[in-house]
Amino acid sequence: MAFNFIAIDHVQLAAPRGSEQTAKKFYAEILGFTEIEKPAELKKRGGCWFQNGKIQIHIGIEEPFSPAKKAHPAFEVRNLESLKERFTHYQMKWTEDGKLPGAARIYATDPFGNRLEFLEWKSK
Repeated sequence: MAFNFIAIDHVQLAAPRGSEQTAKKFYAEILGFTEIEKPAELKKRGGCWFQNGKIQIHIGIEEPFSPAKKAHPAFEVRNLESLKERFTHYQMKWTEDGKLPGAARIYATDPFGNRLEFLEWKSK
């Protein structure tokens, strides 16, 4: 092929109208992402964008809103145990899943019900 995939540039998740402050609390305060400026043309649509290293999450407003219960982004993390402790501190529910060989992983949901996966490879 004449083209190559390099990386995923961003993941967009949906949220209901008026949920930007809730998104900021979760993605910035709890997960440690930094809010980044949306382009002026896109600001009028609502939502907000976040970045941590090369990972970007775009929260888009969707009406009618329906959370992604099966489809989800999977975030590779270092020190999954610390993330589990942080979720517990913020009284967030998470579920452990040992079904992926070679990885420790958990599932959680954002405040809007979107499924999120967090995994740590054991031999990287």
